[in-house]
Amino acid sequence: MKFSRLFIAVATTTAFSCMALVGCQTSGSTPADMVMRNGYVYTVDGKNSVQQAIAVAGGKIVYVGSDEGVTSYIGTQTQLIDLAGRMLMPGFIDAHMHPGDGGRAMTLCDLKYQTMTRAVFQATIQACLDASKDKEPNAWLEVGSWDRIGMTGLDGDPDKSTLDALKTQRPIQVRSTDFHTVLTNSRGLALAGINKHTINPGDGKYVRDSAGNPTGICEDGAAETMAGVVPAATDAEKLNQARAALDAMRQQGITSFFDALSGPENGKAFSTLQRSGELTARALLAIKLDPAAAAADPAKTIAEARELASTYDQGETKAAPGVSMRHVKLFMDGIINAPADTGAMLTPYLHNTGTATAPKWTPGKNLGELYFPPQVLNPLLLQAVQAGFDPHLHATGERAVRDALNSIEYVRQQLPGNGFRPAIAHAETVDPADYARFKALDVTATMSFQWAQQEPSTVDGTSDHLGPVRFARMEPSGSISRAGGRVAFGSDWPVDPLDEFLALKIGVTRSGDPLNPHSYGPKFAGRLNADPALSRTEVLRAITLNAAEQLRLDAVVGSVEVGKFADLIVLDKNFMQVPEDELARNDVLLTVVGGKVVWAKEAFAGLDPKVLSQASISRPAQ
Repeated sequence: MKFSRLFIAVATTTAFSCMALVGCQTSGSTPADMVMRNGYVYTVDGKNSVQQAIAVAGGKIVYVGSDEGVTSYIGTQTQLIDLAGRMLMPGFIDAHMHPGDGGRAMTLCDLKYQTMTRAVFQATIQACLDASKDKEPNAWLEVGSWDRIGMTGLDGDPDKSTLDALKTQRPIQVRSTDFHTVLTNSRGLALAGINKHTINPGDGKYVRDSAGNPTGICEDGAAETMAGVVPAATDAEKLNQARAALDAMRQQGITSFFDALSGPENGKAFSTLQRSGELTARALLAIKLDPAAAAADPAKTIAEARELASTYDQGETKAAPGVSMRHVKLFMDGIINAPADTGAMLTPYLHNTGTATAPKWTPGKNLGELYFPPQVLNPLLLQAVQAGFDPHLHATGERAVRDALNSIEYVRQQLPGNGFRPAIAHAETVDPADYARFKALDVTATMSFQWAQQEPSTVDGTSDHLGPVRFARMEPSGSISRAGGRVAFGSDWPVDPLDEFLALKIGVTRSGDPLNPHSYGPKFAGRLNADPALSRTEVLRAITLNAAEQLRLDAVVGSVEVGKFADLIVLDKNFMQVPEDELARNDVLLTVVGGKVVWAKEAFAGLDPKVLSQASISRPAQ
């Protein structure tokens, strides 16, 4: 076996206390390719059992049990890894993220998710312009990771004049961290042909001043239109962005991911990397459905989605990671955060009828935005399910959640016995009457746990707009779970930094970590609200087996059980045993996908594929 020979090449020059090749195979047994023993093997099986060792052959798990029992799987060519008591568990399955955008964000002028005043905002962007003067006067400057919500709380929403004041002729586009807002300058608006006569798209709006002129703020569908004016990345750039995203994911222990807003560009990039052997996580891609197109001709909309899926879906899941395109994505509404307030509500958002120093929050007229009304949503979802797609619905406001549940109920009634697997992503506000419907309708609630921490924009802005009743039940992962619903985890990266352990910690405590740079410090370290938290067991199931169920992978991954593919991670610290305040301070030391090591560090660094490749070049294989 090539892998074993490479391992021997490393082992002959470097001493590793955690690994060795040994021969202690028992007569009559079949030797494994890899044995990992002397660990805390957290299985996520039906009993959440803890074992000591596993054996892997042909990319699949062939044994889970005791150290003594695994010895019969150790042959002369078996790769033996001593876990030294560390926690081994199923690989993380991130059930809602945007890896194409995440990889691209690494190449942009980066505002680093920081809450900043408009003056600091301008200075940071000017520094990016000054560092790329060779791009004047016509190349777009793309700026990412803008905390619009936090800036609004400091000194108000910026507009095109904020960017027009910069020393440049270039068009500029700034993308908010929530990916629902784009800010552009006057040059950008002109290049996009957007003016006071431009009609708002059905799923968004161009914010306007009192004279009807666009301010430069573009929401939801309008933001996507604005973003589309920027020249698309080349195929080579997309590949590098996808490589960067995969590198970030394997370091986080992500062995499968759901790209919740995909298309032919990401399909092509990840398929190309799969063919070259560079795909290090299972890629599941969702096709976005456009509300206007769906309203005009739902059958055509689904037919086009089927054609796209047939181009990139690689069929049956195998040991080596592949590409799947079997989901459709629908944006039911926008976001519940101020100042956007585009999440669809059952009752109006509150607005200040008093003063800044003596506020008086009273109901206004804004109920948010609903982009798929029932008369469009019902036939669209029905045809999508009949075509073999599983629907994934973005819904942040309680009305959007209810309408999504109603439509899923309609499809269940029309197609009794159909095993489609719908998911509602985010569900940040849910009417308590709808908690139990997630279980009743077999709908996965795909939640971003990190949003259940205090942060400046939430405590100082969104809470006032929602009002105390809705804020008290914001981010209801625990309530949905207590009502029997299945909760899966999705990071929504790059809406937030990719930090899976921080998110899991917040899922358990509903509070941040003052020592984590992706949290908000001591001032915002308290609990968000009184909604129930999840247990450690529940958050680990949410990022493994529950996410696998959402994505139809539960038969092959999501738990450490015989017959499943060996998608595994080894942690630096035992998540089930460390003190609660340390849950976010952890590292993945080893990531294995389909029995192949794709990431390794510290005690396992010698298993890193790059190290092995270098060793095979510098020393002949034995």
